[in-house]
Amino acid sequence: MMIQVSGKKTEVENGITVMQLMEQQKVETPQYVTVAVNNAFLPMDCYECFSLKEGDAVEFLYFMGGGCDGAEQ
Repeated sequence: MMIQVSGKKTEVENGITVMQLMEQQKVETPQYVTVAVNNAFLPMDCYECFSLKEGDAVEFLYFMGGGCDGAEQ
């Protein structure tokens, strides 16, 4: 079946779970990745049981810390 992964059409096996897709896509540090399916955030405890469907759009979001160092400009 065809889905979109990070904006690219990707062929995957029918019924693939989000966790299986993360493994297939070699997602680094999956414990720090937020997954959106069709623009809806998926709870981390659903990654192993949530099966993707034809046409789904999946995004892997990596949130990084940062900010001002406190110095005035």
